[in-house]
Amino acid sequence: MLAEAGFVLTGEERDRIEVADFGLSELEQTGLEVVVYVNTQRVCAKEIVMFPGQTCPEHRHPPFDDSPGKEETFRCRAGVVYLYLEGPPAEQPSCWPAKADRGAYTVWHEVVLRPGEQQLVPPNTLHWFQAGPDGAIVSEFSTQSRDDLDVFTDPDIVRTTVLTSTWVSAGEGEDPAAAAHR
Repeated sequence: MLAEAGFVLTGEERDRIEVADFGLSELEQTGLEVVVYVNTQRVCAKEIVMFPGQTCPEHRHPPFDDSPGKEETFRCRAGVVYLYLEGPPAEQPSCWPAKADRGAYTVWHEVVLRPGEQQLVPPNTLHWFQAGPDGAIVSEFSTQSRDDLDVFTDPDIVRTTVLTSTWVSAGEGEDPAAAAHR
């Protein structure tokens, strides 16, 4: 998707693409694909790639140390992204994620971003976003990113990478999804 949109990545950047499913194992519905260009104590820049209808779940970036929390600007580069944050709720939201009925999504102020449009999200502000029907590429410019400190509304979400020492491979003719449950 990045190459189709004219983005050029180095081999090292391609090798560092992060695929985040937030521990839910439903990547096509809830997740992100992220290329981090830089993340220092002062600034962060990354590209976020989202499949059609894919959602980044509701979360906030709380204060830490002497920081008020991460401040970020999302700029749509391709596709359409529906950003939801604190504020007056949309009368008829364009998106309704599966867990919305279970309290995992609580903010409904809708901002629609098309290519070239951007939105600032202040520190410690609840927000979530979903790609439109063609997917989306979003540039994020922010202060330091500390994913390990993000607070998610959905208690089932795990943001940090979990490594396992158990590898399972599918046998010949076996469904890989079924093998993963062994």
